[in-house]
Amino acid sequence: MKSSPIARRRFLQNSVAAVGGLAATSFLARAARAAAFEGFNVGVQIYSLRGFPLDEALLHCHDLEVRHIEFYPGMYSPDSTPEQIAAMNDKLDGYGQVVTAHGVNKLTKDHEKNKKLFAFAKAAGFRNISADPDPDSFESLDSLCKEYDIRVAIHNHGPKHRYNKVVDTLRAIEKHDERIGACADLGHYIRSGEKPEDVIRALKGRLYGVHLKDFAEMQDKTHGVILGEGHMNVEQVFVALREVNFPADGALSLEYEENPKDPIAEIKKCLEVARKTAKEVAG
Repeated sequence: MKSSPIARRRFLQNSVAAVGGLAATSFLARAARAAAFEGFNVGVQIYSLRGFPLDEALLHCHDLEVRHIEFYPGMYSPDSTPEQIAAMNDKLDGYGQVVTAHGVNKLTKDHEKNKKLFAFAKAAGFRNISADPDPDSFESLDSLCKEYDIRVAIHNHGPKHRYNKVVDTLRAIEKHDERIGACADLGHYIRSGEKPEDVIRALKGRLYGVHLKDFAEMQDKTHGVILGEGHMNVEQVFVALREVNFPADGALSLEYEENPKDPIAEIKKCLEVARKTAKEVAG
């Protein structure tokens, strides 16, 4: 059932009023959330909540006990002014949240345009840019990764994409700065016919982002499902993440693309699976 405009406004007004109280308890909340995933900093790619306004999406993340936020350009523009970045940082501080990554961003041989994105990342305080870089962009990216100490994580998009198989990403990065690596969208690798745990192991040392996503079929045309209900072996994924020593400052993000108008129940189920599995793997 849809909420009325008045109920929606009241919800958002109460949300804003609650931010001050959230800040006071953020330290304890952070500790509890970290412990819930047994040291894995599981967050959400906020594209999963694209059907909501920003404040409502962040409040949903807080209610879901998610601290780590991966943004996409539709909710946090790389063209943000210093004032807008400061306002976003204040907003996130109020919810006890941090930005882990931003993407997927287009990168080309236009060095000055690329540089603006890196400068945005530095100012906004995140280290991982999820990207779809053109083959002729890597000279620029090598230079910018060194200058800013920011990572570029190549995001795969499944069959027909230039970074379809894990070997395509490995070939693209092998002669470049070690900060150029991968954001492995496990769902799209499933669509490409590859096992998520094998992908994680293959990218050891250059894996800076993971999208926890499951699909019903190992084929191009399919649909998203709750983690573990498709072709993802969730336990093996977390085992592999521990084996490759996935970086604590990487972006390990749940991404659930189905039901954009009301995905909260499904996202909650996915997070419950991730928490349970992380605990079992740690135990």
